[in-house]
Amino acid sequence: MQAVDLALCLAVDVSASVDFDEFGLMIGGLANSFRQERIRQAATGGPRGAIAVSLLFWSAQQELAVPWTRVADAAGAAALADAIDNAPRLPPAGATALGPGMAAGLGLLGRLDAQATRLVLDVSGDGRHNLGRPPGPVRDIGVAAGVSINGLAVLNEEPDLLEHYEAEVIGGPGAFAMSCADYADFADAMARKLFREIRGTLVA
Repeated sequence: MQAVDLALCLAVDVSASVDFDEFGLMIGGLANSFRQERIRQAATGGPRGAIAVSLLFWSAQQELAVPWTRVADAAGAAALADAIDNAPRLPPAGATALGPGMAAGLGLLGRLDAQATRLVLDVSGDGRHNLGRPPGPVRDIGVAAGVSINGLAVLNEEPDLLEHYEAEVIGGPGAFAMSCADYADFADAMARKLFREIRGTLVA
């Protein structure tokens, strides 16, 4: 893969707290974000004119849903959106293993076969970590490796989840956390989050 301005791993919670309808809202919203003109322009507007994106589903286990995909034009963004839309729900629903999910995302970033100016792990979910390695030390490993880790907390299950993400998940240059009330609001929040991540600025 040719060099990119940003390598962005989207690590998405598919644990038992996310039902079938919520999964559809989440994945549909994520896919549609890459169909937005301002997202496409942000993705291709850097010095290298491209970003690389992968999609990881995590629960008690982790599965690569969409491998690294280079977005350098409208066709690339459309192909990525379609791949996200068609991604099967794997692994099976289980516990909220946030720390292992983050570790798997960092592993994907480490195996990217391209130079990237920035490395970002985008974590979204609706619950606190409850299985396996805790997220805080995993975050610290990522930050030491130069990765920025951002979070989107869905508050339908745990109204104070944003605080957990701020304390245990996010870190690195320009790191931030956002929240949305429920999965009906996920699409708008994710689009705003992606625009901010891809631009690499404090645009909300």
